[in-house]
Amino acid sequence: MSANDALHIAVLGGDGIGPEVMAPALEVLRKIEASAGLKFRFTEAPAGAGHYKETGKSMPESTIRLCEEADAILLGACGLPSVRYPDNTEIAPQIELRVIFDLYAGVRPARLIPGVKSTIVGADQKGIDLVVIRESTEGLFASMGKGVVTDDEARETMVITRRTSERLFEFSFRLAERRKARGKVGGGLTCVDKANVFKAFAFFRSIFDETAKRHPDVSADHLYIDATAAALVKRPWDFDVMVTENMFGDILSDLTAGLIGGMGMAPSADIGDRYAVFQPCHGTAPDIMGQGRANPTAMILSAAMMLDWLADKHGLEGAAEAGERIERAVDKVYAGGIKPFEFGGSNGTADVAKAVLAAL
Repeated sequence: MSANDALHIAVLGGDGIGPEVMAPALEVLRKIEASAGLKFRFTEAPAGAGHYKETGKSMPESTIRLCEEADAILLGACGLPSVRYPDNTEIAPQIELRVIFDLYAGVRPARLIPGVKSTIVGADQKGIDLVVIRESTEGLFASMGKGVVTDDEARETMVITRRTSERLFEFSFRLAERRKARGKVGGGLTCVDKANVFKAFAFFRSIFDETAKRHPDVSADHLYIDATAAALVKRPWDFDVMVTENMFGDILSDLTAGLIGGMGMAPSADIGDRYAVFQPCHGTAPDIMGQGRANPTAMILSAAMMLDWLADKHGLEGAAEAGERIERAVDKVYAGGIKPFEFGGSNGTADVAKAVLAAL
């Protein structure tokens, strides 16, 4: 922890609506600071397409050093469709941070909040409360910037390593154990793969099975990616924790966000052995930038995830309780009828922020 027992948080606002949703999240953290017996020190730093456009770099070295020194990293949405690298890929410091700090576990919770309508019939009665854990440093994304393109064909390579898979599965089983201890009924861990077709996924599955033997209290099973997608849109309440390869996780986490109302409701974390980044799942939405229409809920819930991780890392019971208080405040606000623009309502960024602060 930082000097004077203050938790030092690196704040990277990002692009588009990134800074707009970051501001309410910081307000919420400041509001809860005193009552939770916590102290924060926020340091803002540049990252994203805007910085690349000005300097030719997605992040300066000073931002990377700040992230290295901080207790945790809060990241707003990054990237703009109109600003790209010479190879036509988007500026994505969120992906670069995963590689720099070895953030192998991408944690994507999907919980249906009271008052928010799901597209799935029966979800309002049965509920949705699951987590997709996406390996975030290798898989198909290991080929980013390294693919080979000729006049006749293009090739990308998927990479699955034992070291990363072992750590990923240990993390996943521990998370499933914690959720079970907190009262998750009928929970377990599902390995999502395509082991019936690809040797790399058969290797991935075999390491999962080895790890499962060390966690006999967690119900462990397998499901192919295509069957998983079909089941999620029929019976999402049957799932607890899922762990999968990078590209599969990228797709499934968007699907599960859609089940709970959309990307504006979906928080996330990228976690490694030492460092962690917390950010909303949504993009920069340049079409609504500066209009006060952005939904800050995902960013606020990402801050709550940060508190839970800090509690586990430093043994701070107050931080865990503070994260739960933020979640309860968000639940209360939506159950009370607040309706962001993305749901056809008239509540903008300031309305949601004000309501959550009042509920705290």
